[in-house]
Amino acid sequence: MSDRPTVVFFPEGAYGPTNNCVGIGQVLRAGGARVVFVVEESFAGTLEGQGFEEALMRLKPPPEAEEVPGQFWKDFVRETAPEFRKPTIDQLEGFVLPVWRELVDGARHVDERLAEIFAEVRPDVIVEDNVVGFPAVLASGIPWVRIVSCNPLELKDPALPPTFSGYATDDRSGWEDFRTRYRELHEPLQREFSEFCVERGAPPLPDGEFIHESPFLNLYVFPPEADYERSQPLEARWQQLSSCVREPDSYAGWPGDPRPAIYLSLGSLGSADVALMQKLIDTLGETDYFVVVSMGPQHAELRLASNMTGEEFLPQPAILPQVDVVITHGGNNTVTESLHFGKPMVVLPLFWDQHDNARRMHELRLGRRLDTYGHEPAELIAAIESLLGDPLLAARLSGISRRLQAESGTARAADLIGKLVEA
Repeated sequence: MSDRPTVVFFPEGAYGPTNNCVGIGQVLRAGGARVVFVVEESFAGTLEGQGFEEALMRLKPPPEAEEVPGQFWKDFVRETAPEFRKPTIDQLEGFVLPVWRELVDGARHVDERLAEIFAEVRPDVIVEDNVVGFPAVLASGIPWVRIVSCNPLELKDPALPPTFSGYATDDRSGWEDFRTRYRELHEPLQREFSEFCVERGAPPLPDGEFIHESPFLNLYVFPPEADYERSQPLEARWQQLSSCVREPDSYAGWPGDPRPAIYLSLGSLGSADVALMQKLIDTLGETDYFVVVSMGPQHAELRLASNMTGEEFLPQPAILPQVDVVITHGGNNTVTESLHFGKPMVVLPLFWDQHDNARRMHELRLGRRLDTYGHEPAELIAAIESLLGDPLLAARLSGISRRLQAESGTARAADLIGKLVEA
């Protein structure tokens, strides 16, 4: 790259997509690029503290009380947690549709501010890691990159299970009912949002989609060893990143405990369910494992056992190499990072693509999927013991890890973005 190109990253207002973009941004910045993050005001200072510029915006009118990063979505998840106990087809109305409404409302609210930011910053490339489109990105006339950091079923294929369903790849019963129900619920909102995109100078949305495909470059993050076999190959402007792990912060909290180590993380959103977190903590507190707990935003309400350590936020890429098993909600970042470091998973999905990741890890025997709310403590312990005691799985994961670590996804993404700048 030359003449210090400017790359704008616009991740969704959650830690998963943001951290995904940070890893790529670190490589671009090291190569001489100016890297600017467009972030919600509640995230102000978070990216600046990592050496990046920030451009602040809001997805809704300001609240009366001071916000913390991503607080709206944490509150939203906590309030709608009863929906997570339902089958995925029933979550469509009670959770998935309300989420799409909030995302669409945010895109409407922020569009003028985004246009202002792009005019002020004058980026050479815009990199968007969101599940919903923002017309200002396309209307800017600036080359842009779409990143899909959710499960790749977001890229639909008739021979694959429907997105968000968590259905098996080898059993098509229920697929069409799920797709029909999704269309019935979401088509009116999707058409309305597509009309808004056109009003704001962007093309209409593809049928059934809430985001455009970039005509320049699209990236999706998922290891080939876990990916799906498609009946319709993706076009050349889609490129796969096997993993996308940022440079880890240091972690000095490891006591050197000799027992098998378990890492428990339900993500910044999933950990807002205090009752679920405490159930898992109490179960693991009865074991002889050493447990590291990512406690999340409700950390003050959680009681750790004597065999545990934990903090509100933990540098996950620094911890994963040191543990033996990961207990996760199935967020794409944690799943791909666990595979990157060769760690087996117990997956307890809550919402969105977590159900798809949980199913995929289970059917590939790279982890165990449990009923998040219905499992018995003995089931969780048995799942952990089966993963720890499987030498063939350990060998498989070690091979996957070696390959993923030999192929830097952040460097590959930065290179592809850099070529787009030079084009």
